[in-house]
Amino acid sequence: MTHILKPPFTLIAPAKLNLFLHINGRRDDGYHELETLFTFLEFGDDLTFTVTHEPDINVIGDTNGITLTDNLIYKAARLLQQHCGCQQGATIELLKRLPMGGGVGGGSSDAATTLLALNKLWECDLSLEELAKLGVTLGADVPVFINGHTAIAHGIGEQLENVELPQSWFCVIHPGEHVSTAKIFTHPDLKRDTPKLKVDWQTENLGNDCEPLVKKLCPEVEKVLQWLLKYAPSKMTGTGACCFAEFSTQAQAQQVLAQLPDKWTGFVASSATLSPAHKALNAHFAMK
Repeated sequence: MTHILKPPFTLIAPAKLNLFLHINGRRDDGYHELETLFTFLEFGDDLTFTVTHEPDINVIGDTNGITLTDNLIYKAARLLQQHCGCQQGATIELLKRLPMGGGVGGGSSDAATTLLALNKLWECDLSLEELAKLGVTLGADVPVFINGHTAIAHGIGEQLENVELPQSWFCVIHPGEHVSTAKIFTHPDLKRDTPKLKVDWQTENLGNDCEPLVKKLCPEVEKVLQWLLKYAPSKMTGTGACCFAEFSTQAQAQQVLAQLPDKWTGFVASSATLSPAHKALNAHFAMK
């Protein structure tokens, strides 16, 4: 019989957008040097954590048939448990809203949110820096979700420089295609020679170096980008397949979403300088 230690606790695993993504070169270890601007959205997966006496870790819900030991949520929980020598366990229920292979960080966000939540619930008391060092072993995007602040990332994505941006509303469209990050980053045609940003990066011509290749390999992405162009400048996030346009009001973004062809899916969400996962954690544990 499983003994529950605390009431279930639900936390959002937010989406991210890459407002630009430049690839500066390829390292000897196969990773890429890049520069990218991450922002969070007030939209994402929901993870519900139930802490147990027994050390077992279970992941239930919308797991898309991924085996337990291959699931990033499980890997994150087990990594933290082993690092801290924690004797407690957890059942983690996933409500999936973010598309897999969409470039909005779903898997990385789920992993980071698991580390953030269980660090508190298991009373591990690791700092964000310590959690980020664990997280980068799970994926290069995990540290930005641990950091929880709009930031420019350098290196392989782990060197973060917090920035402040005005609030915007985004219409995010998924073309129904899965784009493999590994396939894009190993493709010989990927652009890998964009110069490093200057100090005043906001005056530079910013784009996504993955976009030309993804449009070539996945024509549906190009169709979404062209469709969005009718309403606002369009961009692709990460290695795709999601594309987005930025608006100053929720109503403008919703009007675009309302015109969306049936073959695609999408959502509207506000940007968030501080990750909604961090805001919820701060509010919940400030009451303790």
